[in-house]
Amino acid sequence: MKLEGVRVLDLSLFLPGPMLTQMMSDHGADVIKVEPRGKGEPNREIDLKRDGVSVFFANTHRGKKSIELDLKTDEGKELLYQLAEKSDVFVEAFRPGVVKRLGVDYDTIRKRAPNIVYCSISAFGQDGPYAGIPAHDLATEALAGILSVTQGQDGKPAMPGIAAADIISAMMGLSAVLMALLRRKETGQGDFIDMAMMDALISSVPNNMGSVLADKEPPVVKNQRPWGGNAMYNIYETLDGKFVVMGAAELHFAKNVLEALGRPDLLDLCQPPPGPTQEPVRAFLKETFLSRTQADWVEFFKDIECAFVPVQNMREAVDDEHVRYREMIIEDAHGHEHLGTPLKFRNEPGQLNLDLPGLGEHSEQILKDLGLSDIEITSLKQKKVI
Repeated sequence: MKLEGVRVLDLSLFLPGPMLTQMMSDHGADVIKVEPRGKGEPNREIDLKRDGVSVFFANTHRGKKSIELDLKTDEGKELLYQLAEKSDVFVEAFRPGVVKRLGVDYDTIRKRAPNIVYCSISAFGQDGPYAGIPAHDLATEALAGILSVTQGQDGKPAMPGIAAADIISAMMGLSAVLMALLRRKETGQGDFIDMAMMDALISSVPNNMGSVLADKEPPVVKNQRPWGGNAMYNIYETLDGKFVVMGAAELHFAKNVLEALGRPDLLDLCQPPPGPTQEPVRAFLKETFLSRTQADWVEFFKDIECAFVPVQNMREAVDDEHVRYREMIIEDAHGHEHLGTPLKFRNEPGQLNLDLPGLGEHSEQILKDLGLSDIEITSLKQKKVI
């Protein structure tokens, strides 16, 4: 696999860091999860459980090893330093300043491991006015302006469907880690990555910044092309209370739709710009889609090229034949379902190890690999370092 031979120390908790290292684990990296002694990863207890294991944990920690380590002790820090010396990547997601207080910040770690690629994920970055503010995904989306354009039918900010700040920073963080590993092949030197969730969000809307950057004004959401201003790029309710998406933003798609519905006269109104001028088309489509069920409309549009799809709930999505074909949902020997990997390689594809580590399950083996004796390990247990 692509990352075979790469060792990762993962001190992160919750979602962004664990997702980043999960992607690496799926493609061959040896990921050692360093968990707070006695507490462990919080997402072990978050969300519904199967056989005593949370679905959240199962989808972020498969194939990893777990060591419990008290980093507030000198012995615990020394063990982490020794692990870093034998590792390629170090991932943490504490609030800025915490790793410095613990003595496991980048400048300290690189003295023992100068070739380490050290990735810090935080809400707002390691410096700047907001650096020390505690925040999860929702607060980060709020300050980045993303929540202001995530609106419900009432035009007010709504809870987002995905943890965009967490997910995007995980994927951008992964890209940065891989870039640094690639560069290290030439220089032999590691690097420090300051991955801010807010930065990731700001950089993720290049297609929605027109009025913001050109007119220095916030967008009027309902008039913007991606958010409902285009009548042919919108969500419509059907007779049975379900919904469909019309994605016919291009005029040749719009022509196909309007001809099929007997209203080619509305095509000129589908011309840019989006917004109030397209209201007659929007009103027509709203009334039309309410006349039949979702299933009826799926049948009606099946041979019409216009980017039309039903809005599926999440259970329908994971049962979708395409999702199953792409192996984005896989089942283990117990019949439990798991998320697949979206990174599809023709050569050396990822291999999902669905084994999940118990809290501190691999502590002894990891320390033996460092060269510690049974007596030394027993002593560390007695001192509650591991």
